[in-house]
Amino acid sequence: MLNQTVLALGKKRSTIREIFEFGNQRAKIVGRENVFDFSIGNPNVPAPNSVQQAICDIINTQNPATVHGYTSAQGTEDSRAAIAESLNARFGTDYSAKNLYLTVGAAASISICFKALTASPEDEFIVFAPYFPEYQVFIEHGSGAKCVLIPAQEQDFQINFEEFERKLSPHTKGVVINSPNNPSGVVYSDETVCRLSALLNKKAEEYGHPIYLISDEPYREIIYDGIEVPFIAPKYKNTLVCYSYSKSLSLPGERIGYVLVPNAVDNFEDVYAAVCGAGRVLGYVCAPALFQQVIARCAADTADLSIYEENRKLLFEGLTSMGYNCIKPEGAFYLFPQTLEADDYAFCERAKKYDLLLVPGADFGAPGHMRISYCVQTETVLRALPLFKKLAKEYGL
Repeated sequence: MLNQTVLALGKKRSTIREIFEFGNQRAKIVGRENVFDFSIGNPNVPAPNSVQQAICDIINTQNPATVHGYTSAQGTEDSRAAIAESLNARFGTDYSAKNLYLTVGAAASISICFKALTASPEDEFIVFAPYFPEYQVFIEHGSGAKCVLIPAQEQDFQINFEEFERKLSPHTKGVVINSPNNPSGVVYSDETVCRLSALLNKKAEEYGHPIYLISDEPYREIIYDGIEVPFIAPKYKNTLVCYSYSKSLSLPGERIGYVLVPNAVDNFEDVYAAVCGAGRVLGYVCAPALFQQVIARCAADTADLSIYEENRKLLFEGLTSMGYNCIKPEGAFYLFPQTLEADDYAFCERAKKYDLLLVPGADFGAPGHMRISYCVQTETVLRALPLFKKLAKEYGL
């Protein structure tokens, strides 16, 4: 007898992955250039030259046994110290190597935090829609806690505080935020963050235990129009920051990120030890050794993110001119328009006849929307716009 829960998860991939694999199969039939795959957040811009140079230098000058060998479970002290210095220079903080645990990308960072903080099956983690759908998997199946979903505030995709306050309870162990947001591209305003912090402080005092804020920040550097992304940790002391270099450095396949545990966190030493223990339980010890060194050298760099701004402009202006309704994204590389019929699955299925691969919003907790991932070649966007127009005409627009 196998574990039936994980068997079911293994037999059915996430909708995003299913659509991505459908696109791979269609590409064999009609050609890759004729499949307009907006399904997966797979950065198309190359990593910066500094990454390539770092890789070559490390491989060419260091002992292979060192480059490819095991490191300390939480990552090398030098790499962690370099990341801490980069954060300090940018945000005026005082972190050091002891505050960081290097991970196999953001998914590992988030999974580790849920596992570290869950003490009972009654523990609850609150997630705001629209949200990355794997949160629910990580919470319920990875840590054995309960996932409490807050419906989207669709007029602006900021936090629905009225519903949030209703769902807070003595069982609330943590709250997850993701800004810039996947899938909406919305950035939580400073007002939203301050209101969130005040409410969590109030409820933590009322319940007599910390409520942890897990800030999922892989899109921190991808922002537009001069928008500032509030750095959460100094604004709320019991914050754990989960980060990945997949988006900022265009390294999704290298699986490298971190958990940041600030000194201000209640019972800091125990929380950090629990993070280390969760990494051990989940098998995430020792992030990829080569890329520990690479990010130590390149932590302050980014890929050329300007292509995303151009794609955003083309898609947002193009779709809204056709009659699609959409909030303008302030960050990340996703557009989240309303679908042209209430059933977003049916709409995305209809789009496939034009080889437009879109992800239904219901998977992100916001039915009636679709996610369009525009981290693609600009030529792909330009060629896709007439197809979106044909699709709109089917709905009388």
